[in-house]
Amino acid sequence: MEEVMKVTSVTKTYGKKGEKQYQALKGVSFTVEKGEFVAIMGASGSGKSTLLNILSTLDQATSGEVLVNGHDITRLNKKKLANFRAKEIGFIFQEFNLLDNLTARENIALPLTLQGLSTNRIDPLVEQIAGKLNIQDLLDKYPAAISGGQKQRVAAARALVHEPAILLADEPTGALDSKSSRAMLDTMELLNRRDQVSILMVTHDPFSSSFADRILFIQDGIIGKEVKKGDLSRQDFYKKLIADLGEIED
Repeated sequence: MEEVMKVTSVTKTYGKKGEKQYQALKGVSFTVEKGEFVAIMGASGSGKSTLLNILSTLDQATSGEVLVNGHDITRLNKKKLANFRAKEIGFIFQEFNLLDNLTARENIALPLTLQGLSTNRIDPLVEQIAGKLNIQDLLDKYPAAISGGQKQRVAAARALVHEPAILLADEPTGALDSKSSRAMLDTMELLNRRDQVSILMVTHDPFSSSFADRILFIQDGIIGKEVKKGDLSRQDFYKKLIADLGEIED
């Protein structure tokens, strides 16, 4: 299988030499294959947010290697990194991060606009991803006029409109009610199964994780355990996950 992301021996240490230092990541290694849905679970302070920030190029690793689509993002300068992020990485934030003064259409188009694409090229791409996420009727509305679940779908469309190599999701259901959360997870699962969108989701929620093919547990800056869904139904995978979490916590 083709690897869309390969993380090798990534460490992250905060604090200057000679001062008190804190090692948030202690040699993290894993891969994400093309078309795979992977979840990373961990408690607060486990290192999962630090790891996601490095993978999304928002922070730099102290050491190690991160390959996305064969490119080592740890070796790119700031300009090349910005261009790479704009083309190869999609990101869904917990708090949506939509611009209130732009319509849903304009928010979705933003990654393409920043790449300098013409309106003639942008419009059909926005319409296409809006159709996949069933939000065509929201395109000319402003964020203030739509619900939280609808905002997250718009945010997902923005993250996917440029067809990135991988979609990174940071607690994507954290700001949603239970109904909207389930709808968002169903949408992510559909995108993964139907369109082979590669997804890496960071979450503390076992229900959200049960939609993934594989779950990596991070604890004290180390990937300590991996659980695969295999042929299990999502419901049975959720039960197994709950049982495994009990063992980890013990």
